[in-house]
Amino acid sequence: HRALSTVLCDSVCYRNVGCLGLILDAKGEKMSKSKGNVVAPWAVIDAHGADALRWYLFTASPPGTARRFSVDLVGEALRKFLLTLWNTYSFFVTYANIDRFDPRGEAESERDVEVVRERPLLDRWVLSELNALVDRVTRHMDDYNPTDAGRAIQAFVDDLSNWYVRRSRRRFWKSENDADKLAAHRTLYTCLVTVVKLLAPFVPFATEEMYRNLVCSWFPDAPESVHLADWPEADLSLVDEELMADTRSVMRVVSLGRNARARAGIKVRQPLQRVLVKPRYAGEREGLERLTPQVLEELNVKELILVGDEAALQGEDVALVEEGGYAVGLVTTITSELADEGLARDLVHRLQTMRKNAGFDIADYIVTYYQGSEEIGRIMEKHGAYIRQETLSREIVAGPPPASAHAEEQKVAGETVTLAVERRT
Repeated sequence: HRALSTVLCDSVCYRNVGCLGLILDAKGEKMSKSKGNVVAPWAVIDAHGADALRWYLFTASPPGTARRFSVDLVGEALRKFLLTLWNTYSFFVTYANIDRFDPRGEAESERDVEVVRERPLLDRWVLSELNALVDRVTRHMDDYNPTDAGRAIQAFVDDLSNWYVRRSRRRFWKSENDADKLAAHRTLYTCLVTVVKLLAPFVPFATEEMYRNLVCSWFPDAPESVHLADWPEADLSLVDEELMADTRSVMRVVSLGRNARARAGIKVRQPLQRVLVKPRYAGEREGLERLTPQVLEELNVKELILVGDEAALQGEDVALVEEGGYAVGLVTTITSELADEGLARDLVHRLQTMRKNAGFDIADYIVTYYQGSEEIGRIMEKHGAYIRQETLSREIVAGPPPASAHAEEQKVAGETVTLAVERRT
């Protein structure tokens, strides 16, 4: 497929708009000039852009069916999808610039199955989902079905942002440029370039901007426009159905575990000792065991225990959630050690927010100052290495900060604490 998508997107768009079916306003009433509830196209484009309008028309409902339409609904499509995509792209560009990532020479290795199979499980999962997506979208577009094609891309971008990038943040944050960080850069770059090409017929302007930066700025021989680039081809040898199914199970367990935390009123930053999980069926146990580290990290717990009888989940100190054949119980007992860890995480969260408030760049090193009770000093000393690593603090100093530091007075564990951060080269 050669995606001369300026032509393709317009032809598909005209086919779509030409048989939109009944157009309703936000209240579900038929639009008509006599009722005064029509929406002027330029008002929508001026507010949210042509890409957002196109995306909404393609994905809101299949051609020929009734659909609601308003400026706000187009704005919702912008927030839920296009901004998620752009934020993921911006995240990559920020860290690629910091780490001076160079994608040249990586194109061939991305097609080497053995090279990809050496990647961490998280990378292999997202590349599996990516190639399955290319296959699915290609078939939908061949069938003149842009609605399901667009929805499939949106689902992938949501997983890319909210699972892959979020779970890989530490890999990009860490200071050393090791093989793991390079694999994360390569994987996210491949995902973004491929998604941009798939999206070109739908949102031609944003994808052109991203393509020129991601591809043309590095590869002078590449087509000068995304709308002249080859359509992606799926490598089905990289599709791992078992890994994809196992990861879906992990996502479901994590979602239920978060619900259990919410029911118990325990913040995610507070570590807990264990989570008890009853899978839907025995075959899921192996996958959950293989991906146990992901469950532990996402739920901030120390141990995962798989059980076969729901009676094992009963107890006064267990917050239990059951849904869709799963049962997930969090043991809510908080020991003094866990409480200390939770306080250290809370301090890190506050210092990270202060870094942003002070206008520091994400790669800036700092000095952290604090004034507080002996309890706060004990936590700073006990978990100092963790706090320094997470906040890029070269040192943590007890005492009043200099006038040049950004200082804030905060309530931490019921006590008034003065925290301050200062940029340090």
